[in-house]
Amino acid sequence: MATDAQFATFICDQLAAAGDVRVRRMFGEYALYCDGKVVALLCDNRLFLKPTAAAGAWLPSPVEGFPFPGARPWVVLDDCVDDIELLTRLVRATADALPPPRPKRPKRP
Repeated sequence: MATDAQFATFICDQLAAAGDVRVRRMFGEYALYCDGKVVALLCDNRLFLKPTAAAGAWLPSPVEGFPFPGARPWVVLDDCVDDIELLTRLVRATADALPPPRPKRPKRP
């Protein structure tokens, strides 16, 4: 089951205070970006946060899950989607812990 657009919009609305939050459709699911960095995946109407030590400080016992078959474990935030303050802190901490995105190569003519 693919993630529906309403769920992606809901998550973006919840994270309005986290910074420049956007989603991009990928393979029937969504990648969630914060300040140009992929911080989470939306798969099967579930929110999977990229695992970092910074987010672990806010979640003492995180629940891990697999966003798709063959993936490494990510932190499942099913119980946090309604808690705007916690969700914003988790996404912001994850974005701050990740390196800046690589510059894109210029397109060849």
